[in-house]
Parts: sequence; C-alpha cells; structure tokens
Amino acid sequence: MEAVLERVSNVSPARSDEVVSLAAPPSDDALLDAYSRAVITAAERVSASVLNLEVHQPNERGQAIDPRFPHQARGHGSGFIFTPDGFILTNSHVVHNASKIEATLTDGRRFQADLVGDDPETDLAVVRIEAANLVPASLGDSQTLRVGQLVIAIGNPYGFQCTVTAGVVSALGRSLRSRTGRLISHVIQTDAALNPGNSGGPLVTSQGQVVGVNTAIILPAQGICFAIAANTAKFVAARLIRDGKIRRSYIGVAGQDVALQRRVVRLNGLEIESGVLVVSVEAQSPAEKAGLQEGDVIVGYDDQPVAGIDTLHQLLTEERVDVKALVTVLRHGEKRTLFIVPQESRRQ
Repeated sequence: MEAVLERVSNVSPARSDEVVSLAAPPSDDALLDAYSRAVITAAERVSASVLNLEVHQPNERGQAIDPRFPHQARGHGSGFIFTPDGFILTNSHVVHNASKIEATLTDGRRFQADLVGDDPETDLAVVRIEAANLVPASLGDSQTLRVGQLVIAIGNPYGFQCTVTAGVVSALGRSLRSRTGRLISHVIQTDAALNPGNSGGPLVTSQGQVVGVNTAIILPAQGICFAIAANTAKFVAARLIRDGKIRRSYIGVAGQDVALQRRVVRLNGLEIESGVLVVSVEAQSPAEKAGLQEGDVIVGYDDQPVAGIDTLHQLLTEERVDVKALVTVLRHGEKRTLFIVPQESRRQ
C-alpha cells in the first residue's frame, strides 16, 4: 500500500491521468468476463458428476407409454454423484415407485441404477450405480448462502443433457409443501431457470460447491424456482444409505388447523391462538390408545406449544419413537393432558 501511495504522490501534473486510471472502477467488459469465468469454472467442475436419469414406472392413465415396455411409463430427471463409490442424489418424485432406473453420464456411459432409498416428505432420494472413474461433486454448506449470491443450476431439462443456467439466490428459509403434505423447511429460492427434467440436479456456487438439490418451479410464474438445501440433503442421504428410509414418529390422527376463541385461550392460559383439530383417529394407533377423540384440539406436545399441523410434524421426529410424551388437548373448551407413546411411521 505504501508503494502505491508513493507512486501516486510522485506523479507530475503532466501525468495526472495515471492517477485517475488507478482509481477507475473495472469496466463492464471486465465484470462480465469475471461473471462468465465464474459460471464456466463451476460448470466444468460439476458437469461430470451430473447424470440423466431415465425412469420406468408402472403405467398410469394419461402417461405416455414407452413402446419397448408397453406396461410402463417413462420419465426423465437429473441426479448427481456425491461419493466416489457411485451414490447419487436426486428427487424422490423422480424415482419413487420406479421399476427400472437407467443413468447416463456426460461421457456417454450408461448404467442401471439401484434405488437405495427415497423420502417423499423431503422430496429426496439416493440411487447407486456400479462404475469406475466416477467424479463426485462436493456438498457445500447451505447455511453460508446469502441472498443475491450467484448460483448455477445443472440438469437435463426435457432431456437436453447437462444444461447450465445461472441466476442468484432470491430468498432463503422458504418452506415448500411436499406431495405427502408435509412441510419442507430451509428451502432455497432462486431465479436460475429450471424446467421439467431439471429435478434432482445440483444447484452450485461459483466455486462448484453443491448447495441445493433442484426440485420445483411455480407455473406460470417466471424465475421462481426452488432447491432443497444441501444441509438437509446431507442428513437425509446419510440416513437413506444407512437405513433405506427416514424414521419418523406418528400418533395416528387426521387433523386440520383451527383458530381458537380468545376466551378459550385466556381461560386456559395458552401461549398460542390456534391448534390442531382432530378430525379422525386411526384404529389401534397411539392416539386411540392415549384416549384422543374426534373433536379434540391438540395445543401442546411434550411441553411445546402446537399451533398447527406443521408444528406437530416437526415435533414427531425419529428420537420420539416409543418415547412417552404428554399431549395437551382442549376438549369441550377445557384443557386436558394425556400420555401418548408415538410409534414409527409406516408411510414411505
């Protein structure tokens, strides 16, 4: 810094233009070149890890039929290798109930993939191929992302293999409803263009770190796309590899969110103004054994307030399977407490 200051101070009046040039900001061309280099570098680092997944499923009415497999429907999606021994992350909705999965690498090699496990409630799945010389992508820390940060999406929209799009992180901490109805938290919103077939592909930073798994778009909106955070994917992938599924607890009720009357809230000393109305109770379920009834309103679980179904889902984790807990309900406007022992959820 001293050398620069000395050089500036010694410039003669006749060469004052040199001082101006030292302080001038980078040109637009230089900035665009830097942007281009960042996208190119990220794409080159990750593209070899991205696969095109061709998925065969039992045919359902309205789906196109592959003539080679007349009783099956065929779909396409994306995935990416994240371990050297061939484990691949993708979306659950890409491979769920698949009878056959074929994976094609960017170098043209084609392999049959085996489903390791999938979790519809986070829309994540792991499949595996047996192949040599695989290039795994590096999973980054999605918590370090910032709104406005450059991100690059790589996938196979409409079967166009290894397509690259770029954009920014539009928002963090979004919530997205999975097809099972459960809320997925910590979702990344981006305007990097996604299309059908991008599902399961990586969302990466300019350094080539995978920070999300591309999963959804909103139609007919433009530039509103979503990715499951990499930190969520790390946890889910580890459990799927270990157990083939994600263990969660359940109590066996169908419910809906309801607002509580202020009088009821005040009389019962509640911290919340809503709860979960029990619409039905499953036979032989933990809820039935605990004495829950239709018409009860769940307002607390294990000393935690329950303002709605999403809160209850978040509390019913793997750690609570077979662990006795106190559930607080309103019955005919009066607060009651019941003991309940959640069981492992059988829904996959």
